[in-house]
Amino acid sequence: MLLERQIPLGYILRSVWRDFLVVLAISVGGAVLVEYERAYLPDLPVAIAAFLGTAISLILSFKLNQTYDRWWEARKVWGAVVNDSRTLVRQALTFTSGAREEDAQVAVTVRQLALRQVAWCYCLGQSLRGEDWRTHTAEHLSADDIAELERHGNRPVALLQLHARSLAALAKAGALTDYQRVAMDHILTRLTDSMGMAERIRNTVFPKTYRMYLKAFIYVFITVLSISLGEVEGYWEILVTTAISTPFLLLERTSRQMQDPFSNRPTDTPVTAIARAIEINILHLLGDEDVPEPHPADGFYLM
Repeated sequence: MLLERQIPLGYILRSVWRDFLVVLAISVGGAVLVEYERAYLPDLPVAIAAFLGTAISLILSFKLNQTYDRWWEARKVWGAVVNDSRTLVRQALTFTSGAREEDAQVAVTVRQLALRQVAWCYCLGQSLRGEDWRTHTAEHLSADDIAELERHGNRPVALLQLHARSLAALAKAGALTDYQRVAMDHILTRLTDSMGMAERIRNTVFPKTYRMYLKAFIYVFITVLSISLGEVEGYWEILVTTAISTPFLLLERTSRQMQDPFSNRPTDTPVTAIARAIEINILHLLGDEDVPEPHPADGFYLM
């Protein structure tokens, strides 16, 4: 997630240098044609380029709204993960407060459940980004839990199933009433729903043809603009064409990056930082003193 800090010029240039070279090439090509082959080119008024630019602006605005909606939905999903993670552990500690004092095994089970929830948050984020699920996850799990996860393709689902087994064990030990078990199982259902919504965003590809057609329209606009500005002398035509056209490609690139909020880029939903915040909250609830620091920002963004 980009922060309210100055974005380095290098980051912007790395994002758009290929598109910038294409714009520059079209601008130079148009200037050369106007200079040496003017008789063979149509007489295009600037109004046509202005009309195309207005149309592209509307299309870009619509796409930016759609991609921001995807990014914001992903952020809301992880906001729900934060709330439900806190609630799950809070209920586990509150409902079993008496039983934990009398039965050491109940205390162990509740602590395992709390740490497993930390692992689930990290594991879900890693899975959405297509990275190694063990990163930040394995350290919070028992050897038996890790061995169980190795058998599954969808590790976050397996962790929720281990949660369900823990609830069953607590109920069997008399640490949870039927009502309390149903209340906690409801939180597991909500976590499952949040995971499903995040996976839907991750696996639903934004229509590629939309991007292809939009970029094609932008290139047509650049070409028409270059010819329309034939009366502008020399290098000024190239400069003006490039200056007018580049913002369209910058906005198109921005929308393309935001449409995939789990692609391990600076514009991502900061799932690792959110999982770290959840870890800190849960460890405080458990009364641990060895609590990690919040996930540090990487310059101008947070992952």
